Amino acid sequence: MAKAAILEKPGDGLVIGEIEVAEPQAHEVLIDTRACGLCHSDLHFIDGAYPHPLPLVPGHEAAGVVRAVGSEVKTVKPGDHVVTCLSAFCGHCEFCVTGRMALCLGGDTRRAQTEAPRLTRGDGSPVMQLLNLSAFAEQMLIHEHACVAIDKAMPLDRAAVIGCAVTTGAGAIFNACKLVPGETVAVIGCGGVGLATVNAAKIAGAGKVIAVDPLPEKRALAETLGATHTVDSLADDAVEQIVRISGGGVDHAIEAVGRQASADLAVKVLRRGGTATVLGMMPLDCKVGLGAMDLLSGKKLQGAIMGMNHFPVDLPRLVDFYMRGLLDLDTIIAERISLEQINDGFDKMRAGHSARSVIVFD
Repeated sequence: MAKAAILEKPGDGLVIGEIEVAEPQAHEVLIDTRACGLCHSDLHFIDGAYPHPLPLVPGHEAAGVVRAVGSEVKTVKPGDHVVTCLSAFCGHCEFCVTGRMALCLGGDTRRAQTEAPRLTRGDGSPVMQLLNLSAFAEQMLIHEHACVAIDKAMPLDRAAVIGCAVTTGAGAIFNACKLVPGETVAVIGCGGVGLATVNAAKIAGAGKVIAVDPLPEKRALAETLGATHTVDSLADDAVEQIVRISGGGVDHAIEAVGRQASADLAVKVLRRGGTATVLGMMPLDCKVGLGAMDLLSGKKLQGAIMGMNHFPVDLPRLVDFYMRGLLDLDTIIAERISLEQINDGFDKMRAGHSARSVIVFD
């Protein structure tokens, strides 16, 4: 039995309970969870903005230690320290073989409906897995292509944050935007993903990094992580400020919060030929667009799920960036909490004043 935070009904918070975790099949890995970040994407499911079959164990930004592996697993072994990734890849579909692993639908990485579920209650009834992971639990049972081994010297509470926030934010800079040193960047929304994006833009050599957020404390965090300028996103002249600071608009505007207004702002602050990249999970009825003059100006709009990562390659590099002092994960983590404090952690996220909360398992 493993302790887990279970979603029984959207809007009612999470309930701490016990689940049974199955033995690993051929390509599966059983992991003792050591740390898991609270991500706004989880909150979309917890509050019911995105539907999902229930009961459900959420959580997807995690790190841990491999306890056991299936007979065919080749990428990790018991005792390895690993970080998980929600964009599990099959390795042989069109997306995978053309280098767009984050777009893989991962059908081969889940158990078939005819097979026994990975997670159950004591009476044998199934508990759903979120995004192939379900990390708000003392143990995870996942496909080997949903995790990667890392340097054991890397602290696992910091490593967990790389699994989603940093992979998404840094991946946007390095993979989706392919930022050229000297280009200007506006990052709209300075939560965990936005702060990681700011930090990555600094690492990549951006000329100006403009952090845009309504909260002064988050703008201050962004400055610590490498922002050269900050703008209050609720200011009446926010667009004008960003255009003026960047000398005519930014090369890259990255939306990292998941709101209509922030996505629209990203489009408005582009220079000719600039690209707006939407990372946030927006309400399902939202639409973002380019006008006729935007198109005639060569502007582009793109999504970048999970930063369009190449997880087995990107993740060890990001760990190395932290170990060398380039990637600042300590500033991104606002607090460390227990599993029992998870609902309080999500209440703080709803208030919006702090960066990442990370659950640390004993």
